[in-house]
Amino acid sequence: MGREIVSLKDLYVYFNNTVSLGDINLSIKQNTILGIIGPNGGGKTTLLRVILGLIKPDKGEIRVFGKTPEEGRKFIGYLPQYTIFDHSFPLNVFEVVLMGRYRGIFKDYSKEDKAAVINALKTVSMLEFKDRQIGRLSGGQLQRVFIARAIVREPKLLLLDEPTASIDPEMQSAFYDMLLKLKEKMAVVLITHDVGAVSVYVDEIACLNRRLFYHGPKEEGLEKIEEMYRCPIDLISHGVPHRVLRGH
Repeated sequence: MGREIVSLKDLYVYFNNTVSLGDINLSIKQNTILGIIGPNGGGKTTLLRVILGLIKPDKGEIRVFGKTPEEGRKFIGYLPQYTIFDHSFPLNVFEVVLMGRYRGIFKDYSKEDKAAVINALKTVSMLEFKDRQIGRLSGGQLQRVFIARAIVREPKLLLLDEPTASIDPEMQSAFYDMLLKLKEKMAVVLITHDVGAVSVYVDEIACLNRRLFYHGPKEEGLEKIEEMYRCPIDLISHGVPHRVLRGH
């Protein structure tokens, strides 16, 4: 297992005097895929936003590549759960990914920027579509383009918030194979409801429902989480609230 690149210790986040995240202790290591599962409203997206420095914790310590989240953000690529994009806009795949290298209104794109786009498209197996208008892509192809845009700056950590939600089931296997290839260059944090991905593709899992119920190897985690929730893992991963699982 690689060295630690993100560390959260005794971390709390409150919204309207309610605990959104409480007593979080989490370590993310390089060249690993960490899968985060848990019920809807359990704080998974909030956790990613804390790592990005978009939400400041009320208590606790967080270090991202040995820096504050704001300073470490430049080493992170991020794909949110919902990407707002006008599919009718006359942009092709190359141009969309190139936007990930944007540095300011008065700075032109360099040869290095364009070379980085080619490399990112190769990584996600979308180079042959570089001239295609984005509105003519399938959901799976479009998601690959958005990942290319997230990695075009060559980050050391990639955060993905439910990236398979808009992908056809037959495309998901190829998508996860792509994540294994990305893992050779960076760490990947994957919020998912896909139990198949958790059991096959990730190295570690974390079960989050405002508090961290488990974080560690997937082999032990799936069994322990089922025991803790007293419910089959597929119901947990599909967002059944904790109170329902407990029978309350």
